[in-house]
Amino acid sequence: MGLKYDEAHLFAIVDALDDIARESGRTIPQVALNWLLQRPTVSNVIIGAVGWSLTSEQVSRLDAASDSQPPYPTWHQRSSPELKAFR
Repeated sequence: MGLKYDEAHLFAIVDALDDIARESGRTIPQVALNWLLQRPTVSNVIIGAVGWSLTSEQVSRLDAASDSQPPYPTWHQRSSPELKAFR
């Protein structure tokens, strides 16, 4: 039941998170939360990753690692300029 995700794709995301965590001296959860805070459709998270920011290059690497075609009904949001980075 529910959506099925390609395991190789999920492991690629975790690998990118792990690499950036080691680079930045942060934990994987800290990197993941900080990345979420930089999404235009996320206004806040309950637990914070504040006081530091991922570099634009690190955000781009995580965006590339996690890129996939969203399933229905959210696939259409990629064509909306204000939600362009929706994932």
